[in-house]
Amino acid sequence: MAEIAEGGGGGHKGGKKRAKKQSTRIDMTPMVDLAFLLLTFFVLTSTFSKPKSMELTFPVDDKDQPEIKNEVKNGITFLLTKDDKIFYYEKEFKGKDQPEPTQLKELSFDQSSLHKYLADKNKWATDQIKTLETQFKSKQLVDSVYKRKVREVKADKESPTFLIKTDDKASYKNVIDLIDELNINLVGKYVVIDMLKSELELVNEKTGGTP
Repeated sequence: MAEIAEGGGGGHKGGKKRAKKQSTRIDMTPMVDLAFLLLTFFVLTSTFSKPKSMELTFPVDDKDQPEIKNEVKNGITFLLTKDDKIFYYEKEFKGKDQPEPTQLKELSFDQSSLHKYLADKNKWATDQIKTLETQFKSKQLVDSVYKRKVREVKADKESPTFLIKTDDKASYKNVIDLIDELNINLVGKYVVIDMLKSELELVNEKTGGTP
């Protein structure tokens, strides 16, 4: 608040009385209190940006560990290469010298291709998770139970396991786009591993590349 301090009157000079001097003093205490209140308000109500990250699962790099095989039950393998091409095959890989050798099929990053394929393959898990989400929103499940049940559905043996492999011509963007689609379709089991030589030969046959 402001105060007006009055100084003492001057003496008489020449029979005239001088006017009293006045000075103004402003009390800044209320202003400081208001500033701290506003600062506290904005800190408590502001939303800070969160760092964006993506979880990736890689195999253990240990020579003592057995070699990862393609005999993955209910497994699907994606092979990424140049020109945004996605080849895939289901179940384990079979070479040309085996009965019913593996034949590669092709997908694209179009909404009607890769997204639809993943939605169809993971429909069982997606339906289960949507049911849990409905129960959670209606407060039938608490947060901890809801998250635990979602993890269990994603890890269930009925859910397919996706193997992501790339050659030296594939782009990093394509890998991220593929993982994004896996996450959008609530896929819980996927791993990024090296492409086998026999798989690379099939990819080169499809693209006309060199072995």
